[in-house]
Amino acid sequence: MKSIGAKYNIKRAFGTSRVRVGFSLAEVLAALTIGAMVLAAVLGIYSRAEHSAAAITRKLDSSRRPFEILQLIAEDLDGIVAANSDTKITIENKFENGFPTARLTILKTFHDRRNTEQTFEEIVWQTSYDFESDADGLVLYRSYGGIALEDKLLDEMREDWEKSYSFVPICSGVTCFKIQVPQGEKLRDEWASDSLPKGIMTTISFAEPFKTVRGTLDVPDEEKITRTIAIDRTRKIKFEIVAKEYGEDEEEGLKSMPDDETLPLDSPKKPTKSNGKRKSK
Repeated sequence: MKSIGAKYNIKRAFGTSRVRVGFSLAEVLAALTIGAMVLAAVLGIYSRAEHSAAAITRKLDSSRRPFEILQLIAEDLDGIVAANSDTKITIENKFENGFPTARLTILKTFHDRRNTEQTFEEIVWQTSYDFESDADGLVLYRSYGGIALEDKLLDEMREDWEKSYSFVPICSGVTCFKIQVPQGEKLRDEWASDSLPKGIMTTISFAEPFKTVRGTLDVPDEEKITRTIAIDRTRKIKFEIVAKEYGEDEEEGLKSMPDDETLPLDSPKKPTKSNGKRKSK
């Protein structure tokens, strides 16, 4: 018993007793406060970096992606070789959740042995409001159907799981999409005629929209990318030559110019034949 008591006294004297040591409440609160401050700073930096990356991505998309989309639409319209009764174009424009949206349908039909009309090829371009994304905007879709199952435009770019869907999402973040038919100085928002239009004006933008007086959304004109696509390029185009109007100074100059008959003609000198004799100085 004495040896056990002596060992306990030695451990207590040298501070080697097994007493549990922990943090005080003040130390725990201080650590939590510092950790929360560091976490808030990190989240703030991450949020600013995410906004900057989104702005850069939108800037790149606004400069490159619109031209690629307009080129794809032009390639679909280029498939219309001639304006015949078997090809029809339908155009619709409307507003969805304030955003301007459009729908373009290219329908090619043929008649079988029984003289029944069949759909050979149907291509649809349309935009719809993006309900899945947190950011307000539109999603651009393209649909391809008909007897001609091979889609020469997008089959190579589709994934295996996308081939079973009729509508394929092309891009998101669209804020303005219009398809109009120019007729003189006016633009038609709808086209349902059996005849084909002479051209189609397509407008797209990814810029930040603003609210108009009517309550709809729009983007600045300088942020819109517009392309006019001709339909039936094999048709004969009539050109009109407009006479140039001269000013008063130009008219006086034309009157003072001499006629062709009075103009001096600078005829080249004819070479003279030498008789082989040299003149002596």
